[in-house]
Amino acid sequence: MFLEYQLQAHGEDAMVALGRQFGQALGAGAQGATVFLQGDLGMGKTTFTRGVMSHFGHRGATKSPTYTLVEPYQFEQQKLNHFDLYRLGHPEELEYLGIRDYFDGSSINLIEWPDKGLGYLPHADVVLTIHPLERGRNLTFVAKTSMGDVILQGVQQ
Repeated sequence: MFLEYQLQAHGEDAMVALGRQFGQALGAGAQGATVFLQGDLGMGKTTFTRGVMSHFGHRGATKSPTYTLVEPYQFEQQKLNHFDLYRLGHPEELEYLGIRDYFDGSSINLIEWPDKGLGYLPHADVVLTIHPLERGRNLTFVAKTSMGDVILQGVQQ
């Protein structure tokens, strides 16, 4: 059985802070990790990703790659790919994007709307689902692999 962990975020700053915390857990040996980010429009998936990237040293705006499908980032010691598959017409389109090249084990992959790429994406190590609360968001992290367990153990510390 793999770990499951829930947190709450009240506001954008809290969501970014949780992303930073998650980024720290990813930075501790999660090379090649795949993270699925699930939730309705406006739930904060990109805001959370901004926090992850700020942990690795990214400054400035974090745009959602809704039209480009992927934004690659190279940090000092880590590659990170941010996918947004919301506008993907068919999962097969990922083949034209060269999707397999992104999952070579050398980068962390954060994927918004992973259900749009079913059958063409690797399995997730961690699935994060974001739901609205009356005031804020509820984040449910579920490990799907032993690497996911290690990542979530880092988040809990």
